[in-house]
Amino acid sequence: MRRFLSQRIPDFRRVLVIESGSRYLLEDLLPGLYAHHPDVPVDLFTCYPGLPRTFRADRGLVFRASDYQGRPARRRLYAELSARQYNILGLICSGEPIMTKWKWMVAARIPAKVFVLNENGDYFWLDRGNWRTVRHFVLFRAGLSGAGAVRTLGRLALFPFTLLYLLLFAAIVHLKRKVHA
Repeated sequence: MRRFLSQRIPDFRRVLVIESGSRYLLEDLLPGLYAHHPDVPVDLFTCYPGLPRTFRADRGLVFRASDYQGRPARRRLYAELSARQYNILGLICSGEPIMTKWKWMVAARIPAKVFVLNENGDYFWLDRGNWRTVRHFVLFRAGLSGAGAVRTLGRLALFPFTLLYLLLFAAIVHLKRKVHA
């Protein structure tokens, strides 16, 4: 995410797409990438078995999350991805909890311009020029936009009091048991 402050879109030289959502989103995205950038290699990082039907293995590599379990393996993955010098990184953020930690850690470690693809197939560049879109996206994903915002904020405000009540109740019950025993 090194290019967050810049609104300039670099030329597509090497692309990494992280398949962290429904497969149909990637299958719809890839033909457009191949058509608009015919000479650009497109690599894939996924947790799914098999390949998307529109992925062209002759145009890119596949990295599987299952091959990089454990801290040393993850370090090796980050080194391999950094060595490939991606300048464009695509994240699928479809509201599904698939590879959430993986995709954001890779996005933080790879110095590439990031685009985010949502569940509708829309995308936006993750940069300061789109800060309103990014803010709305984050608030929506956190449940803090629309009618659910009041309920979510209410739950957040009540959580400490609920926890305190439960802890006090448990303490009183245990003290009563000790006194009567």
